[in-house]
Amino acid sequence: MAPPTSTDIVRLIFAIILPPVGVAMQVGFTTQFWINVLLTLLGYLPGVIHAVWSIARR
Repeated sequence: MAPPTSTDIVRLIFAIILPPVGVAMQVGFTTQFWINVLLTLLGYLPGVIHAVWSIARR
């Protein structure tokens, strides 16, 4: 596993502050982005968890 880069760290910061922005930076405006928007609207914490997971798995 490669060490995190500065771009990864910026994405994770955005994932905590504004989860859909972090996901959009990682995968673009795909289905994952829209799932994250929905999760964030339903509750902030599920959106953050999904965003961190989306960023960490790539």
